[in-house]
Amino acid sequence: MYALPVEQTQWHVPGGSTTVFDWEYDEGRDRLLGLYEKGKQKQWDAAERLDWTIEVDVNDPMGVPEQSIAIYGSQVWDSMGAKDRGMVRHHLASWQFSQFLHGEQGALICSSKIVHTVPGLDAKFYAATQVMDEARHVEVYSRYLREKLKLAYPINPGLKALLNDVISDPRWDMTYLGMQVLIEGLALAAFALIRDIATEPLAKTLNAYVMQDEARHVAFGRLALRDYYPQLTQAERDEREEFCIEACYLMRQRFLGEEVWRNLDIDADECIEYMRNSEHFKRFQSHLFSRIVPTLSDIGLFGDRMRQTFADIGVIGYETTDIDSLMEQDEKIAEDLDHARIVQVEQAITLGGLEPGQETTVR
Repeated sequence: MYALPVEQTQWHVPGGSTTVFDWEYDEGRDRLLGLYEKGKQKQWDAAERLDWTIEVDVNDPMGVPEQSIAIYGSQVWDSMGAKDRGMVRHHLASWQFSQFLHGEQGALICSSKIVHTVPGLDAKFYAATQVMDEARHVEVYSRYLREKLKLAYPINPGLKALLNDVISDPRWDMTYLGMQVLIEGLALAAFALIRDIATEPLAKTLNAYVMQDEARHVAFGRLALRDYYPQLTQAERDEREEFCIEACYLMRQRFLGEEVWRNLDIDADECIEYMRNSEHFKRFQSHLFSRIVPTLSDIGLFGDRMRQTFADIGVIGYETTDIDSLMEQDEKIAEDLDHARIVQVEQAITLGGLEPGQETTVR
């Protein structure tokens, strides 16, 4: 199943954080406690909410249009037959879902770290619900890779480097900034692309349900940092802005999928060069930052250097995006998919003439 042996890809990150006990058991901040209430109410069981009986075609795992394939239109793609194109689809999907899985394990570790390092009890409450969310996300991506794609890739070097920095930094706000704002903000945009264009139902619903959780996580980071960053000195904010700039350049390279092209040995250099110059891929990269830019603007890390970075990347217009509306839309889409699933089950019960209580066996 693994493209490389796990013994070669696992690594250890030294920590240096301080655990904070908070004895102020008052009401706390209303919006954070509101997120905590929602986090409790929105827990779900991946074994029940998703239909794992769905068959997935590994030669077209997500059922996305051919035009969405990263090297579509290149000489390499045009020279391939149906079998090789199916292999590329399989490996690209496995690589992408593998990076989602690795990112979610990073989020699991970071959210557990937030529980013991963040000073406010209300933030500890919400972070505790996020730990359960992230464990569930690791579960679903791992199961999808293991049972449906039967292939997994190691962590991308760029993601590994960023996680290494985020996890090893002892400051609680840097854990928020690196994970809740940058890594999860990027992941939300990538999840949305699959949710919106995939025709394979399991990949589509899986990402929609994960996004419903992640929307709360990004909101959690925004609320905490928006309160905290005005208290810092300009030098401290500049340091965090510099961290974001380096991370954005690092993440921009993440989705080139170099590991896939090297592993398949199909003109890797040509594929990478084609993607770097492809207008389609540039639009894709731009879209990936659609959640990060307005969030950084909202929390006050949007100085001249940050603006110049986003101008260089080609995403400067996103700072006016209404991030709250996007989050509400993420929740609504997941709820609509849930409603459609319930209607489908009820129709199956009616057609099958099942007795009350038997519906739990129907997907």
